[in-house]
Amino acid sequence: MKSDLELDSVRRLLNSEIENPRSLLGPHIFRKNGRKAVSVRTFQPSSRRVWVCHQSHESPVPMQQIHPAGLFEATIPIPENQESQFSCNQVDMTQINYQIKAADQTGQVKTMHDPYAFDTFFTDLDLHLFGEGNNLRIYDKLGAQSRTINGVTGVNFAVWAPNAKSVSVVGDFNEWDGRTHAMNKLVPSGIWELFIPELPSGTLYKFRVRDANGCFVDKTDPYGFAAEVPPRTASIVTDMNAHQWQDSSWMERRRNDASLDRPISVYEVHLGSWRRDEKCYNGWKNYRDLAHELVEYCQQRNFTHLELMPVSEHPFTGSWGYQTVGYFAATSRYGTPEDFMYFVDYCHQNGIGVILDWVPAHFPKDEFGLSRFDGTALYEHEDSRKGEHPDWGTLIFNYGRNEIRNFLLSNAIFWLDKYHIDGLRVDAVASMLYLDYSRDEGEWIPNEFGGRENLEAISLIKRFNEVCHGEYPGVLTIAEESTSFTGVSKPTFEGGLGFSLKWNMGWMNDTLRYMSKEPVHRQFHHGELTFSLIYAFSENFMLPLSHDEVVHGKKSLLNQMPGDMWQKFANLRLLYSYMWTHPGKKLLFMGNEIGQWLEFDHDTEPQWDLLKHGSHQGIQNIVSDLNRLYRDQPALHEIDFESNGFEWVDCLSDSESIVSYVRRAKNGEDFVLITCNFTPVVRENFRVGVPRSGYYREIFNSDSEHYGGTNVGNFPGVQSERITTHGRDESICVRIPPLGVTIFKPE
Repeated sequence: MKSDLELDSVRRLLNSEIENPRSLLGPHIFRKNGRKAVSVRTFQPSSRRVWVCHQSHESPVPMQQIHPAGLFEATIPIPENQESQFSCNQVDMTQINYQIKAADQTGQVKTMHDPYAFDTFFTDLDLHLFGEGNNLRIYDKLGAQSRTINGVTGVNFAVWAPNAKSVSVVGDFNEWDGRTHAMNKLVPSGIWELFIPELPSGTLYKFRVRDANGCFVDKTDPYGFAAEVPPRTASIVTDMNAHQWQDSSWMERRRNDASLDRPISVYEVHLGSWRRDEKCYNGWKNYRDLAHELVEYCQQRNFTHLELMPVSEHPFTGSWGYQTVGYFAATSRYGTPEDFMYFVDYCHQNGIGVILDWVPAHFPKDEFGLSRFDGTALYEHEDSRKGEHPDWGTLIFNYGRNEIRNFLLSNAIFWLDKYHIDGLRVDAVASMLYLDYSRDEGEWIPNEFGGRENLEAISLIKRFNEVCHGEYPGVLTIAEESTSFTGVSKPTFEGGLGFSLKWNMGWMNDTLRYMSKEPVHRQFHHGELTFSLIYAFSENFMLPLSHDEVVHGKKSLLNQMPGDMWQKFANLRLLYSYMWTHPGKKLLFMGNEIGQWLEFDHDTEPQWDLLKHGSHQGIQNIVSDLNRLYRDQPALHEIDFESNGFEWVDCLSDSESIVSYVRRAKNGEDFVLITCNFTPVVRENFRVGVPRSGYYREIFNSDSEHYGGTNVGNFPGVQSERITTHGRDESICVRIPPLGVTIFKPE
């Protein structure tokens, strides 16, 4: 310990500036009297006496304190017959296999393996692929990984922080002392790593980073699998392979049926407020309880999928999960990662798919999170014109940096791999596509060609869709994209972005604006109702009535409907019936299916008590029956994205505010006829052209008394007549109920 290099290393260790503590600590080969020996050094700042225990000695060998701060050293001789197995640069731990025994100031003795006696977990290929942005399962190496080395179990910690001066693992196990478990930097990757023996699952930890500016900050693990319940922020060592999955049948069916001609009706849920239990902390139920209750409810209501607002860990509950810090951690608000695995597994066993909201567009500025992780703009951009969202006060990922692309791509794969998720709905895609999103002139930087498109984000999105569909056939990727960007749901090999589906925000905005008008005025806005069919087949659309439409003063859907009490409920039934018969997959946010009066509030559950009233039961009943009809009638779901699945019968009756249309199944002969009346006037003897002669059974009527209506209709059906109407040789004469929808199927 006399060399200037070693003395400098000690100084750097004590000042938390050391990049390679293994060069100082742990076992080192040296020559003594012409023989090879192993020098073992350990840093035990809280210990009074320290020994090294090795099989070559019957009793522990006392270690000499070579620095008053707590640096100890001892020598282990190498048997002469084993010298050839040791080079001057490499120690064979299968032969050394020593332990450190330390007594603290109170005399309490602890025996441990030395963290600096274990080699790296990373291969050159791991690091090369990460640097390229192509290590899609880097979550199996970075973060906190339980492993066993030479019979010694423990946790391998690794974090990417290339500009940090030093990084340490801190936690309860070392009294949050950043000096005792300094990590080794793998140059030039910028990854810091350390294996800590004998740490169990459930251990709390953080990374203490001495950043590029010399400041210390404790960071949550970017690749951590679990975290404390907010407002606490430590990561938690977690075994991601503990759950025994029982959903193999579901997963096989999903792989073998990747088409979009199946019914997809999504129930969007905020897990923290769908059902609350005030006996639980903050009223939050556990994932396992929610699994049983939600599956039963979805089966009763005939939904095919659940979509969960973000469950990735987030510090502020009021962000609903859209300001993510722990991208690889299922939020601990509702239980453990295994609890959430149980949730997904139980859904699959009962025929319900699970879609997650995924947020690669931005992340919050919380100091313990990704923001300026190593003292530099590592995950974000340095220039706020590219790196900060003006609307949300959040930071934007640097999509052009390979390691950031790897972070996001591997995160998407992680949820599909470890949690068997069936789809990812990507939030705020429009904000990713455009450099001038929500910015004024001079507040944004054009791309290399002078345009407004974010070419790096577009490249990432395409790659995201390619790897998701390539690695997990049958998984859905869904874009919340509100602009007219071309080819969002077209394959990347055709020049598109590659999403499975795109939210039809145009349909949603036009339809809600139309429905909010008094019926007497709707005749003057007929085009808002029919315009969506001009572009309905330009993308693979999903029709969303999501949480965004019932917050921030927009009112609940029921309260957006005009008229007196009866008309409000009739209009809502009309809206849902029109939506479920319009081309496109379906999404409805919780509470909308019972016609609640209040806006979404993440601190309170939907107004379930309203179901004691028949009018609200009627809304729930009609949603259940529409889902059943949609599922059972191929004409309503098989051809959603091509024009041969839809044909207008009448879109020109603006003075009556009536539309009628046909939906067809793949075989062409299987079809249903829909009529919609957007006024409170009963249309008696209204003649509608039909594709062929026959008896048309009324299979659905939104004005049924079962839904709270007046029972105006055509039960059980009507016979067509050879009277030319709407350019068709055959027609039927029907009663169209007020603010109602009827569906007919030929026999």
